[in-house]
Amino acid sequence: MINSRSSINELQEYVAATEKERNFADQSAIEKCLLLGEEVGELFKAVRRTSGLAVDPNSKATEVGSELADVLNYILAIANRYQIDLCAEFVAKERINSGRNWISNAAQ
Repeated sequence: MINSRSSINELQEYVAATEKERNFADQSAIEKCLLLGEEVGELFKAVRRTSGLAVDPNSKATEVGSELADVLNYILAIANRYQIDLCAEFVAKERINSGRNWISNAAQ
């Protein structure tokens, strides 16, 4: 069972198992990407709402944390579609990023 201390690998395995239980395992990577896009839109709306920016008062109220969890769920599901160890990929990418020089546009 997962908990608030679960690793990315544990979450990825959990998502794979729950997709089977909930009959979502047959959804393609393309379908998951489209669903991810919808969730990212909901995340943006939640960020706008919490930042005090104008939003449609009739739109569904969402919480940033809840929407981030939805986004993570789809990211993990997409990684599973491609048999990608997302934790290992993250670590490898951060090794590359740590060697880069990051300059803000204001400094250029």
